[in-house]
Amino acid sequence: MVAVIGLWSHALAALLFGALAAWQLRHWNGDHINRPLVAAFAVTSCWAIFIALLGPGHLLSGLAESARNFAFLAFMYGIVMSAAEDDRQRAVKLVYFTVAGVIGLQIVVAGVLPRFANEPLIHAALSSTAHIIGLTIAAGSLVLVHNLYGQAAPDSRWGIRLPMIALAGMWAYDLHIYTVAYLTRGPVADLFAMRGAALAMIVPLFALASRRNAEWRMRLSRAATFQSLSVLAILAYLILMMSATRALDVIGGEWVRIGQIGLIFTMTLAATILLPSGKARAWLRVILAKHFFEHRYDYREEWLGFTRTVGRGGADAAPLGDRVIKALADIAGSPGGLLFLADDQYRLTPSARWNWPGPIGEGPARDHDFARFLEATAHVVDFDTAREGMLAAGPNRVAVPGWIVEDGAAWAGIPLLHSDRLVGLVVLRHPLVRRPLDWEDFDLFRTAGIQAASYLAEARSQEALANAQRFDEFNRRFAFIMHDIKNLVSQLSLVARNAERHADNPEFRADMVATLQSSVKKMNDLLARLNRGNRAETAALRDMPLHPLLAALSGARQHLHPVLLYGDPAVAVRADPARLEQALGHLVQNAIDASHAGDPVRICFGHRGSEVGVEIIDSGVGMSTEFVAGRLFQPFASTKEGGFGIGAFEARTLIAAMGGRIEVESREGEGSRFTIFLPAGAIEAPPHYERMSA
Repeated sequence: MVAVIGLWSHALAALLFGALAAWQLRHWNGDHINRPLVAAFAVTSCWAIFIALLGPGHLLSGLAESARNFAFLAFMYGIVMSAAEDDRQRAVKLVYFTVAGVIGLQIVVAGVLPRFANEPLIHAALSSTAHIIGLTIAAGSLVLVHNLYGQAAPDSRWGIRLPMIALAGMWAYDLHIYTVAYLTRGPVADLFAMRGAALAMIVPLFALASRRNAEWRMRLSRAATFQSLSVLAILAYLILMMSATRALDVIGGEWVRIGQIGLIFTMTLAATILLPSGKARAWLRVILAKHFFEHRYDYREEWLGFTRTVGRGGADAAPLGDRVIKALADIAGSPGGLLFLADDQYRLTPSARWNWPGPIGEGPARDHDFARFLEATAHVVDFDTAREGMLAAGPNRVAVPGWIVEDGAAWAGIPLLHSDRLVGLVVLRHPLVRRPLDWEDFDLFRTAGIQAASYLAEARSQEALANAQRFDEFNRRFAFIMHDIKNLVSQLSLVARNAERHADNPEFRADMVATLQSSVKKMNDLLARLNRGNRAETAALRDMPLHPLLAALSGARQHLHPVLLYGDPAVAVRADPARLEQALGHLVQNAIDASHAGDPVRICFGHRGSEVGVEIIDSGVGMSTEFVAGRLFQPFASTKEGGFGIGAFEARTLIAAMGGRIEVESREGEGSRFTIFLPAGAIEAPPHYERMSA
């Protein structure tokens, strides 16, 4: 009955896998990964035929099984290589090559096994060896299946899920067969007979997978190979011990005792040499972590989380110092930390804390050598190790600061370096599950510290820039005020000189009183502007008639210099009266200063389309084209002897703030024309043309 089941189940498997191979060839898309898959289907069909006709113990059956395993292994290897990340797959490739080598050994054992059919002892030993090899191939292949599926990115698993389930089912059944055969050391004909049925059951999975995914590709995620390699190491150890036990049983005699003594001696010697040496243990731990395990950290996720935490903004965001501590602490699972900032004298002063128990001492501020050591070496401090003595990095050595020894909560010290300058130091608390720092912690902390330092340096630069802008605003406002004071002093000086000659003239006295009242008003305005400090002048714009303001401006200067006013009193502009009067005052005063005595300054105003134009025209010394184009509206640039170079600059600033502009025409020796353009206002007034002269 068992033989019949074995015959028909393997015949069914042969038929189904042969059909799969034919279907794959018919729908061939040229993908090189499909080649080993088609070969695996074809070889599995041949293997099932050999099992059905010749039995599992025949040489051709053994060779076909090895070929089947190798073909499916090549198919998986092709999928792994499609990810094209060689550095991350180095350890996994080693496992593939190891399993392939064991398959080669299986071929050798299958070839020599029939030669010792008449020598029971050797034949039994070779049969057990064949079982161990089959067990090893099945176990290693299962590890690789788990590794392949586990390392695939979530969006890549959909395409490889069904074939991985099918291969896992096939090799799991093989593992069960060879484990039972080895441990019982007897025939397992019933399990071998059902093997064909088990393979026939996985054919639909391959068929569905082939229809769903014509191109076998995957993209790696950051999943670790740690579990797979651990299982493989434990499995290799168990197989080695089982093999040694079986070999000693076969050999027997005194060799058993010699083998036991030799094994104990070797293990004792290795333990005696390696275990007491902390350097040897650390070296071995680093080598294993670097070359046989994937990284502890998912660097992409850690970096995204770091930048998300540090860059968080908004009204409810924590201060930058707290965010820097939290971002670094989250990387290593630390529950809290401190931030010390360094000044130019290498004093570390507490700046921020996040979930740090107890008070913050002032010890770091006195450790100048410690801060210089951090800047010179960029050394990430392992405080557990540092408490034992000196900190050293190459030729640089420094004594461990006392505050480190006193504070048992400190775990890691991360220097924050920006352009090779120490910005600060972040001290992290021990994680809830204490562990020593390793090479990966050092590398990641050092890199993250540089990034955190750039954020702190940028914040410092922004603060310095804001302070500079406040000082600049103060200096600019003070320069404007000084310019206005200079103009007032000029007017009062002229009044004082004329008073000596015209003090008895009633008209002059009346004009002098008006000038003094105007000067007092302007001085009060200057004091008000000083009291406003850095607050910008933000008076609302409104529609206003232009003629009264210009008439008052020209009339106030009639006793100093002739000023002529031309325009329509019905014209209105949209502006702030105070700022417009200040801007016009600068330009009119500049025109008077540039004019020769007795040459009038003309003010002409009127509509210019949707705007209003105000022209201030003089026939004075004029300006060069180069000065007008490059320096006229720059602060502290002036053609007048003793001039501040502020008037034109402030006038343009005031006009621009009201939505207007200033255009200039000037020729040296002929004079200048300043034209102010402002939006037209809407005020009803009777049309009238007026000319006012000195």
